[in-house]
Formats: sequence, structure tokens, C-alpha cells
Amino acid sequence: MYDLAVLWDWAAFAVRWLHVVTAMAWIGASFFFIALDLGLKKAPNMPFGVNGEEWQVHGGGFYHIQKYLVAPENMPEHLIWHKWQSYITWVSGAALLMIVYWVGGELFLLDPTKADLALWQGILISGGSLTIGWLLYDLMCKSRLGETPTVLMLLLFVILVVMSWGYNQIFTGRAALLHLGAFTATIMTANVFFIIMPNQRIVVKDLQEGRTPDPKYGKIAKLRSTHNNYLTLPVVFLMLSTHYPLSFATEYSWIIASLVFLTGVTIRHYFNTMHATGKGPHWTWGVTVILFILIAWLSTASMNDTYEEAEARPLTATEQRFASAEGFDAAYDAVISNCSMCHAREPVWQGLQWPPKGVLLETKSDVVRHAPQIYMQAGLSHAMPPPSAVQMDDEARRQIVAWVRSASGD
Repeated sequence: MYDLAVLWDWAAFAVRWLHVVTAMAWIGASFFFIALDLGLKKAPNMPFGVNGEEWQVHGGGFYHIQKYLVAPENMPEHLIWHKWQSYITWVSGAALLMIVYWVGGELFLLDPTKADLALWQGILISGGSLTIGWLLYDLMCKSRLGETPTVLMLLLFVILVVMSWGYNQIFTGRAALLHLGAFTATIMTANVFFIIMPNQRIVVKDLQEGRTPDPKYGKIAKLRSTHNNYLTLPVVFLMLSTHYPLSFATEYSWIIASLVFLTGVTIRHYFNTMHATGKGPHWTWGVTVILFILIAWLSTASMNDTYEEAEARPLTATEQRFASAEGFDAAYDAVISNCSMCHAREPVWQGLQWPPKGVLLETKSDVVRHAPQIYMQAGLSHAMPPPSAVQMDDEARRQIVAWVRSASGD
């Protein structure tokens, strides 16, 4: 029989799949059009209003592309709008954040060792904080700072560093980095929804009604699009960071996240310059390598509590419900016997320096905190432990399933 946990996990998978597919479409379109824009060349006998053109070959054919700096004299009959990739990426990402970090907030969002928050408070901070970045950034862009793009980007970087630190003070490490990615992605999608698309609609309407479009709208849209281009790579890293404990389960994870934004800038600067001039600044790769080495060094500073601290930490209400549920002792023994040699503060399994995925399963507080994961990974499925490491018997798996269902009222 399918239970709610299985259905919910498949729902999360479906939303995650949609999010990944639309994100690839959005990022691909962004990279393509920035490269196209930077590669435009002047040519003789270009039509009036054309700023540059480019020839490309792909799929067995040739493409002749021309860009109008403002707009053509007449409205084209067929016009493709690039917007849905961005919108669906954000909507699916927001849904996934709710599924994983709001519904599963006791496990994935809140860290009782950092801040004593109720789940509703964590959710309120989670959702409310995503709008702060867009409001500040948009205000700066519309001020005189919009005329100095470099200064504007530096101030945006300062905001991102502050948010990285702030998230790390209250959320789990993985939630902090994921929220920083969502915070940045919200700025990017808001750029498309509130600035780029409305400006393009103004230009289209002017053409349809016989007016000459104002070139300022295209200039503003291009600035926001360029910002999105430089923010893309760090957002991809932050969205994938939850799979790598070395990025989120360290004392300096907020600094690591901040440095990732700098690596994104250096990498994109190289490719953008190469698209524009045919030759990229090689110094950017040296800076990127240095930043990466610094990130790797910072990642070795563990932020896991000690065994004694975990033993002494009071359980949350949700954790207490699992600890007092029927069958907990048998399930705890099954986990300790089969999982703790790897999922320990100092793993004893040869070749492991850190617990996989940053999941600790040594103390009772560790086990009840990760009850839903244990249920899915070692109870309903045979994903854990790896069969090449430990042959977990079926009785132990049944004990885990019975315990979690008992705690859940099933």
C-alpha cells in the first residue's frame, strides 16, 4: 500500500524534475542570448535600425541573425517571447521549497542548536526574506546607482553576503545555502517579470500604434539581463550544494557561499569577454582557482555538534513524539547496528572522512531528527545502507517502518 510519505516523495520528485528542466531551458536561453548579443558585428548595407548581425551554423543549416537596437519599423507577425522558462522555474522552485523545507521543516529547515524557533516562525522567515533582496536591488537600480553598473553589482554582493550570514544564523546549513539561492533566483525572475517583459511590451505597443519606441527601455532591460547572466552560475551551485556536506555542513558555509558568487563573476567575465572580443582574459581562471582552493580549505572546518552536546540537547516536540513512539528502541538499535559506522561524527568506515550527506546517526536525538529520511532510505527502500557495506536484514527494516508509522499515527 502506498502511504502519504511515498506519495509525497514522488510529488517532490515530479516538482524537482520540472524545476530542473525549466531551469536548463532558462539558463540555456540566457547564455545563448548574452553570447549572441556580445558577438554581433557591424556589416555593410544593414537595414535601418539594425545594430549588428551574426552568422551561425547548427543542425546542418545556417542562421543569419540581426539585432535591432530599439525595434524594427513594423511589428513582425511571429514574435517569440522568452519568459515562461523563467516563470515556471521560479514557481516550481517555490513549490519545491515548500514541499521540502516547509512541510519537512522540522528536519530540513530548523536547527535547534542555532535558534529556538517554532516551525511557523521559520516558514515566515523563509518566505518573507525572499522578497527583501528584490526590493533593495530594484530600488538601487532605479536610483543613480543604475548609471554605475560596477558599483551596483558590488552593493548587490554586499547584500548577498549579509543574507548568507543571516540565513546561517537560524537555518540548517543546507537550508541556508538553498535559501540564498532562492533569494538570488527571486531577484532574477523579478527582473524578467517586473522589468524586462513590461519594457518589451511598451516597445511592442509603440510599434503597433505607430510611435517610435524610446531606446531607454531596451537599455534598462539589457542591464537587468546582464545581471541575471552573472548571477546564474552561483545560483546553480547553491541549488546543488545540498548534495555536498562540505559546502553546507561547515562553520564557514556562509563565507563559502559568498566566495561562490565571486567565482561566478570571474567565469562569466571570461566567457562574456571572449564572446565580445574573441579572446578571454586568462587571469580570470587563476583567480577562480585561488577562490576554489580557499573554498576547499574553509570547508574542512566542521560545524557538527559533539556527541556529548547531541546527547544533552533537549528534543523538540516533533522529535519527542518519535522518541516516545512504540518500537523506537528496536528501531534505534537497528540504525546503530547498520548505519552509525558511516553516519558518525568520526566515521569508522575506511575511506570516509565525513558522514554521507552530513547525516549523523549516533545518538537518540540524531536518529529521531532524521526519522523521515531513515524511513524512506532504509525502511521502505533498500537505498541504505549500501549492500556492499552492510547486509541489513528485513526484520530491521520492518522495525524502522513500524516505529515511524507508529509515531505518525498510522
